Amino acid sequence: MSGSGNCVFCKIVRGEIPAAKVHEDDQSLIFMDVQPASPGHTLVIPKTHAANLMEIAEADLLATTRIVQRVARAIRKALTPDGLRIVQTNGPAAGQTVFHYHVHLIPMQEGQRLGTHGRAPADREQLKTQAALIRAALED
Repeated sequence: MSGSGNCVFCKIVRGEIPAAKVHEDDQSLIFMDVQPASPGHTLVIPKTHAANLMEIAEADLLATTRIVQRVARAIRKALTPDGLRIVQTNGPAAGQTVFHYHVHLIPMQEGQRLGTHGRAPADREQLKTQAALIRAALED
């Protein structure tokens, strides 16, 4: 389903790069950010490659938006954050670093600094644990 050979997210979709997956369906893949801005930082991507909002097909955008809402509700239930940032960037000037359309879901606690990307890689076991918690809430 994915079309860009060098895109890191397309490689995750194809199973060439491991990821702590939360959910997968025919159109979307949800997984934990490896350099999270906060615990539970989750990414939602369409399986079909599109660099940004201006390039994504309407059907893929609608499918991605629907699953973003479901995952947001699951994060709220599983992790009980004080708030949830939902971020989507387009182009380097906006902070986009992976050029495959994606949406960040970032659980926030009162007083936490705002940011889209963390400063250090996360522990893989923590990512798997967080993914399992969100997945259980999503399936509930």
